[in-house]
Amino acid sequence: MAGLLPVADALARVLAGATALPEEWLPLAEADGRVLSRDLVATRTQPPAAVSAMDGYAVRAADLPGSLTVIGESAAGRPFSGTLPAGTALRIFTGAELPDGADTIVIQEDTARHGDHVSVATSSPRGRHIRPQGLDFAEGMVGLTAGTRLDPRKLALAAAMNHARVPVHRAPRVAILSTGDELIEPGSTPGPGQIVSSNALAVALLVRREGGIATDLGICPDRLDATLAAVRGARQAGFDILVTSGGASVGEYDLMRDVIEHEGAELGFWKIAMRPGKPLMMADLGPMRLLGLPGNPVASFVCSTIFLLPLLRKLAGRRDIEAATEEATFAVDVGPNDLRADYLRASLDWRDGRLVATPAPVQDSSMIRVLAEADALVLRAPHAPAAPAGSPCRIIRLSQRGLPPAG
Repeated sequence: MAGLLPVADALARVLAGATALPEEWLPLAEADGRVLSRDLVATRTQPPAAVSAMDGYAVRAADLPGSLTVIGESAAGRPFSGTLPAGTALRIFTGAELPDGADTIVIQEDTARHGDHVSVATSSPRGRHIRPQGLDFAEGMVGLTAGTRLDPRKLALAAAMNHARVPVHRAPRVAILSTGDELIEPGSTPGPGQIVSSNALAVALLVRREGGIATDLGICPDRLDATLAAVRGARQAGFDILVTSGGASVGEYDLMRDVIEHEGAELGFWKIAMRPGKPLMMADLGPMRLLGLPGNPVASFVCSTIFLLPLLRKLAGRRDIEAATEEATFAVDVGPNDLRADYLRASLDWRDGRLVATPAPVQDSSMIRVLAEADALVLRAPHAPAAPAGSPCRIIRLSQRGLPPAG
């Protein structure tokens, strides 16, 4: 087991040299999840003038309390033209512009209307129920900074600042290639020794969740010529990342190292100190970065979570790169670890005010069912000592189970 690369060093190599992809402009409706490539400045002031925050009457504070003559109204989109004289009031609605001369709003419930007059029994301080000009933002203000990942709330702000399109980093383009004579597509009838391919689907969905563009290149047989042709096709198509599944181990039909050599590239690394996922490999094929995932489904998923997703985030221009972790406690006793970092599939629960993790009793990297039922990956450092129940641990969340109870 000598010579295994630590996970942190492997991740550093995967991210080394990766920079945010070039800029493109997208309509707001197509920019959800994308990252701003430059600051976005407000092109208008909001509100553009002082407006009422309530339905009621715009008046002069100095005239209160008293009976005032109603001289008109102001509604949103239909402002009153003119100045409010002393001793008068203006019927006003929420969002309507405040007329010159008015300095406070009396809400409708605090008034009594009699024909053209309105009675107000109490005083009202200046500025009450008024939204001043520029309360939200002012023209020329930076409303969204470069590096911001856009979501519905932030895109609503961009729209309010009067932008129809936004500058974002191009989405990473990812090709996914499965290798192995034993693989068949989902929905097919397996023959002797065949299994249904699931890795490509999982990787593609992870890529799309992160805002990348995933292209499944299908299943390649265990032949060097076919694998070389598929890899060269991905390079010619201009993909940013090629993710291969299988072919990264030490068997006679594991061909990815031979492909990398035929392409004149150097192996960035091969074999890392983690479980599952030891045979992960990386290489740069010109501008396209190759990640060779293990063929075991759980190892493929875990390696995608730890290595592929951070690479996607960096290419997309995001600030949050590495997988987010949080603290939990073990619900059961856990034995000591060996020289490899371990990523244990576990269920989560909330007990006595604490988030607790229960690792699955069997952690075989071929068991997709255990992965599907897991709520988190529990991180175990190399050579971690035995941990009794109640000991702290770090997790990478896979589901929303185990969130603190409401209230």
